[in-house]
Amino acid sequence: MSIQWYPGHMTKARRVLAESIPSHDILIEVLDARMPRASSNPVLTELRGSKPCLKVLGKSDLADPAATEAWLRYFAEACEPTRELPNGSVAAVAITRTRQADTRKVIAAMCKRLVLHPGGLGKTVRAMVVGIPNVGKSTLINTLMERKVAKVGDEPAVTKGQQLAILKNGMAISDHPGLLWPNIEDPAVGDRLALGGAISDAAIDYESVAMFGAEYLLKRYPALLVARYKLKETPPDAQSLLIEIGKRRGALRAGGAVDLHKASDVLVHDFRSGAIGRISLELPALDSD
Repeated sequence: MSIQWYPGHMTKARRVLAESIPSHDILIEVLDARMPRASSNPVLTELRGSKPCLKVLGKSDLADPAATEAWLRYFAEACEPTRELPNGSVAAVAITRTRQADTRKVIAAMCKRLVLHPGGLGKTVRAMVVGIPNVGKSTLINTLMERKVAKVGDEPAVTKGQQLAILKNGMAISDHPGLLWPNIEDPAVGDRLALGGAISDAAIDYESVAMFGAEYLLKRYPALLVARYKLKETPPDAQSLLIEIGKRRGALRAGGAVDLHKASDVLVHDFRSGAIGRISLELPALDSD
């Protein structure tokens, strides 16, 4: 699915981001652990330049643990230190929504290591939390602050403006509104982002997104589908799966025919909530997706 969805506020968000980056020491880029490559915004990579970056794999409690470990190894190997940057300029960590104390400790420690602030250990580290919509930026801000200071929601573009907060450990963090790039040309990337909820539902074709999800899940996680929807056997194709889901969830039209749109809605929201199981939509090796 090629998607062109770029609300007006994102144009402003891009400008604000470009203006704000120079005043920060490090970017904390929140990625969706289920799709780290698809949820990485090339605009952020372009704007940050050589600025240190901590990639945080959010929602890892919804992702396939083995896939997440593979992604962490990938980032560790891809971001090895150099002579010019002995500690490296990029690092990655996976977080969950439950182990909040561990999240605060590891992010603070990694940010300080990456920054290597010329002002010394006592210098305040200024971090900006960035990422595409609906990857968990506000959830991370609330975790770091140990209280609710940023609005959290299941829809993209919940955060409308920049928010600044000071952590107990002295770090200063700002939460930047979710930012997509203007034209998502790669169909596979568009499908993954739409399935994960990074793109407004008003801009996607639910049946097309569900068909993509059904095909992928049948290929990678058939046992989870059988268990979730109490199927007698694995359906032969994506449409057959949606029909079976529709029958079991009462997604029927008058006369008993399955309403594929309603069945698609069930599959998409079951994936987003983690009801089907812990699933990842991509692996580091491109030919393994």
